[in-house]
Amino acid sequence: MTPIPHPQSGPAGEPPLPAVGGRTAAGLGTFGMALFLLSLSILFAASLIGYLVVRARAQVWPPPGMPHLPRGLWVSTITLLVSSGTMHAALRAIRHGNAGALIGAMLITTLLGVVFLVSQALNWAWLIAIQATASTGLYMFTFYLLTGLHGAHVLGGLVPLSVVTVRAFRGGYTPADHQGVKLVGMYWHFLDVVWLIMFTLMFLI
Repeated sequence: MTPIPHPQSGPAGEPPLPAVGGRTAAGLGTFGMALFLLSLSILFAASLIGYLVVRARAQVWPPPGMPHLPRGLWVSTITLLVSSGTMHAALRAIRHGNAGALIGAMLITTLLGVVFLVSQALNWAWLIAIQATASTGLYMFTFYLLTGLHGAHVLGGLVPLSVVTVRAFRGGYTPADHQGVKLVGMYWHFLDVVWLIMFTLMFLI
């Protein structure tokens, strides 16, 4: 009689995936990341609601005498969009067993994350140079608050991006085991979506 494979067995010739309470370790990792992103969603949603309340109470937006937001925000947006694409390419590469493409895509994603932060710093520097600081009024305060909050999470995201990139260099991922790439990808795509919402509300509408 042919034995029935265990529902959590790995691919042929590989040991079963570790399980905890009926869930695979990979499944628990994904679930944990989903919960983490949900908590971040609440944080960013609260910040955006605060921005919308301030904006709704203003008779004119931007308030008279306030500068328009820097056009360099377009550079930041395009950079983050491209980085989200390279992050997707990294996950696709390892799923197809292309370790070289994974390394290249992770390197580019990490570099673009740094470029995004530099671009945001330049946007801040331009505003500060024309005396548009967080103390100028609620218009500028909300801009610095939202972009600073997002930038802090991008900066934090560079840590796991770097860790995954280093591990990719060492051959630490396979088509059957690439949970680290998947989780950091979830986080990075989340930051991309959050930024697009911010950019639309602050710059386009």
